[in-house]
Amino acid sequence: MSVNTRENGSGEEPVIRDNRKIDPETGEARSQAEREQAEWAAQEAGQAGEAGQAASAAGLAAAELAAQLAERTADLQRLQAEYANYRKRVDRDRAMVKEQAVAGVLSELLPVLDDIGRARDHGELTGGFAKVSESLEAVAGKLGLSAFGAKGEPFDPTVHEALMHSYSPDVTEPTCVEILQPGYRIGERVLRPARVAVAEPEEPSAGDTADAGDN
Repeated sequence: MSVNTRENGSGEEPVIRDNRKIDPETGEARSQAEREQAEWAAQEAGQAGEAGQAASAAGLAAAELAAQLAERTADLQRLQAEYANYRKRVDRDRAMVKEQAVAGVLSELLPVLDDIGRARDHGELTGGFAKVSESLEAVAGKLGLSAFGAKGEPFDPTVHEALMHSYSPDVTEPTCVEILQPGYRIGERVLRPARVAVAEPEEPSAGDTADAGDN
């Protein structure tokens, strides 16, 4: 068997030629046809080996590209998630700043609204002043301001401020019997609690307690 190189230089792969006249497996002499067949088989084996190496190299390259693609895709997804969270945080902060600004302005207007309410209760809200007050209340309403507090509703310390206290046989629980000053809120945010007079159920007298004990 001989190995010959191609004439165009050392960069080419060697050509394997099996010229042995004795078959290494059977020990018998080979004919010319058998030697040519053996030579062809050796060349095919060499080419198959080269093809296998090329396929292996191509597979490694494809796997490396797939890994790089997966890494870049993960980086892109992470950046998209971070940007989405950033946008949500910015939108939330912007809404909070806007709400605080509106609340600050409306808080300054509450004394004016109190004066308008008192003037209306005394029948003094007439003429041009009535129109101006109605416009002011309409603008405040568009900004989300709403009044609360009604006579007869249960007392709630989270939205009511008790300025007066009494007992009454007409109530069964602490109740707002007078609204001294309405409360205001924006959405669920209380700008000012309603200032009220509160009545509680009348306490039993000492005589009633003794009679109840005798029974």
